[in-house]
Amino acid sequence: MTPHSVAVLIVHLALAAVGARLIAIDARTHRLPNRIVLPTLGVLILLVVVEALATGDVGRLTRSLLGALALGAFFAVLRLASRRGMGGGDVKLAAVIGLVLAWHGWQILLLGAAAAFLLGALHALVLMVLRRATRHTRIAFGPWMIFGAALAIGLA
Repeated sequence: MTPHSVAVLIVHLALAAVGARLIAIDARTHRLPNRIVLPTLGVLILLVVVEALATGDVGRLTRSLLGALALGAFFAVLRLASRRGMGGGDVKLAAVIGLVLAWHGWQILLLGAAAAFLLGALHALVLMVLRRATRHTRIAFGPWMIFGAALAIGLA
């Protein structure tokens, strides 16, 4: 097993556990707690740095960090544009997801981000058709970000 494949396995197992917990919390409370999201980001940054040192692939490390910055910044702009839309937890989770998806490649980052919005929109539309929500109903977006990322990684 190569150092990269070991890192991939560790990262994906950790993200599956953290993602499941965040989905449950966000669906119930509409919150993505800093006490979970920020340490996850820190540990993932450490893992991609260690993986870059072990493999000598600085390009993957750079792409990962840029992906975290890019997706986090995109969500920050969305938050600033509509305070009632994205929450701060979504912005921080976007950095986590951007780091991991860009680690796999730019196309995976774009696919995961787009899938999150598509899945979230489909969920909202179904709720509206069933008259269980209106245009003003708050819907937790963290689960859709995580599902979108998982879908993109699964298709990688």
